[in-house]
Amino acid sequence: MTLLRLQKILAQAGVASRRAAEQYIVDGRVRVNDKVVRTLGAKADASKDTISVDGWGTLAPEPLVYIVLNKPEGVLTTVSDPEGRHTVLDVLARTRAVGPRRFEGALPRVFPVGRLDFDAQGLVLLTNDGELAQRLLHPRYHVPKTYLVKVRGRPDSKALTRLAHGVRLPHEDGRPGPRSAPAQVDVVQESPSNTWLSLVIREGRHHQVKRMCQAIGHHVIRIVRTGFGATEPSTLDSGAWRFLSDAEVRALSAPQHSAPARLTQPRRRANKPAHARRR
Repeated sequence: MTLLRLQKILAQAGVASRRAAEQYIVDGRVRVNDKVVRTLGAKADASKDTISVDGWGTLAPEPLVYIVLNKPEGVLTTVSDPEGRHTVLDVLARTRAVGPRRFEGALPRVFPVGRLDFDAQGLVLLTNDGELAQRLLHPRYHVPKTYLVKVRGRPDSKALTRLAHGVRLPHEDGRPGPRSAPAQVDVVQESPSNTWLSLVIREGRHHQVKRMCQAIGHHVIRIVRTGFGATEPSTLDSGAWRFLSDAEVRALSAPQHSAPARLTQPRRRANKPAHARRR
């Protein structure tokens, strides 16, 4: 259940500005489940409650929508940008979903769950389910996020072990910041000049992946998010999106995602980072 102040719901639905919506409520023009509401602090759930103004124009509850997008590089993970840069909502608006549509009618308003760096590619979840979004982002639930990270140079075993145990995340001015939580680190592919790492973290600090790699002295060349909880982008091309299946939504909501991270020894794997290909 996602409870919001009634005036905010009316404003988001385009009925009126928030200030005008407050006056509608005070004047007794707004009903929730056929009962007049005059209290400005009153809350409702737009996905379940029936809300009307002046006895008509019922605000039908919106269906809950769950989307996975393979975000291209150079796109902001936000709903709007004052500088006019492309956002994930712009990507949804100009392309059609891959696979079956999960509901009829226009796409409800959705928002991204968390953020992915502007210059990073990969999995972004979007939804209008505020309760699930809060759960996925709350540190208490330790939801894993998986990344392929290309760094300059070849981190040695000591550096990889530091990543796995947790490092002090540097601030922009170079001052040491908070310590990262334990992570799972694997070497996926190496060359004389750079290395692909698989990194699984269960927190979401600002520019965390870049700062973790910076802390061990390796510049990040590229970041691709390949997993968020139990969700993977599968075969989605860059810029493509699809609706999550019912099974995927249940998996995201499942209690097993609340298990904390366990410290693992860094490993070197032979397989190539297929998800890192630009499609």
